[in-house]
Amino acid sequence: MGIQDTDRTLPSNHMVFELRRDAKAHALFKSDLEASMTHYGLSEEEKQAWRDLDLATLARLGLHPYFLPQVSRLFKGGGYNHNDSDAARLYAEKMNIAGGAR
Repeated sequence: MGIQDTDRTLPSNHMVFELRRDAKAHALFKSDLEASMTHYGLSEEEKQAWRDLDLATLARLGLHPYFLPQVSRLFKGGGYNHNDSDAARLYAEKMNIAGGAR
């Protein structure tokens, strides 16, 4: 999946973009994932991918490639942006990167 596969109309793209910039929206996401997904109008397939942290499905649906690692940061935090961070390890696991993050 590449940038050419991005679906600019995919609600998940809008959600990730806003969650990274709006502390109130991010707080709702952290406290109530279901309400946050409903607020942004995600499809049932998108919602299930978020519940499962299924980055491959989100990519297939058209999530911008830049946003894929941002998803793991939304769940695991982004303050420690290093290859050994919880977010980086989650991303490597979900994207089936051999050996995990290094």
